[in-house]
Amino acid sequence: MRVVVFGYHNIGHVCLQELLRQGHEVAAVVTHEDDPSEEIWFASVPQLARSSGLPTYTPTNPNTPEFVNLIGGLQPELLFSFYYRHLLKAPLLGLPSRGCLNLHGSYLPQYRGRCPVNWVLVNGESYTGVTLHHMVEQPDAGDIVAQRKVPIAFEDTAATLYVKMTAAAGEMFAEVLPQLAAGTAPRVLQNQSQASYYGGRKPADGEFHWDWPGLRTYNLVRAVTHPYPGAYTSFGGRRLLVWECVPIENELLATPPGSVVAVNVEGIVVATGENQLLLQSVQLEGEAQMSGTEFARLHDLRVGETMSARA
Repeated sequence: MRVVVFGYHNIGHVCLQELLRQGHEVAAVVTHEDDPSEEIWFASVPQLARSSGLPTYTPTNPNTPEFVNLIGGLQPELLFSFYYRHLLKAPLLGLPSRGCLNLHGSYLPQYRGRCPVNWVLVNGESYTGVTLHHMVEQPDAGDIVAQRKVPIAFEDTAATLYVKMTAAAGEMFAEVLPQLAAGTAPRVLQNQSQASYYGGRKPADGEFHWDWPGLRTYNLVRAVTHPYPGAYTSFGGRRLLVWECVPIENELLATPPGSVVAVNVEGIVVATGENQLLLQSVQLEGEAQMSGTEFARLHDLRVGETMSARA
């Protein structure tokens, strides 16, 4: 097949590798230059494309008439989008003779939209998935070609879940690619009644409050811990990031939310709106990341003190 790839991130990298491994003609790769303000922890699609001798483009807007004409001139049979960050509009979607396919990081029709790997953790889901689907103008709403479920362990973070999803995406894409080439790949309508949509997340969405249930805070922490900006609250007028924590069930102890219940070798135990939270790794604004135990010692944190009330 003659294809054009719009791709980025680990899933873009593994799927481009698979196209090359199976001998398909990649007429061009459209990707992003890395943002110097972003922590780049994932594999480089532009580096793979250029090292493979593929024509590589990084437009700030792929939907301009000039760029649409450029892609049209390549006469692709299929256009693939693998974690590409810009929305592709109708003129581009109408170019390939056999259509456009997107690989989305959820088990569609659930979690359409942005940041699905973070949202499934925020919401405490037990599974997610990867889905290859036909592209239409409504995001992530086209017919499904292939999908695979990915289980979420209680200890998973966004980083560990990405590893699972990248492996699942590579395996799924390798299996379905010969069917796409032969024109025998399935095409299944999405069940619109089961669809859910989530928008993008900002660093400010990482704020939590001590009156939340401990499990809710834990899910937020693991959803936005490294390499993401982190979950935070306030301590002494400064932002306190919590990088690692674990909820502790203790329904017998009635303590105001935010109160320090214990300080031990494992960290700081804090009361929440429901049960408790063990803070294992934290970072106060202007300081280095450290264990909860080290933080309590450095700031002379005492049992009974309220975290949010520290002056």
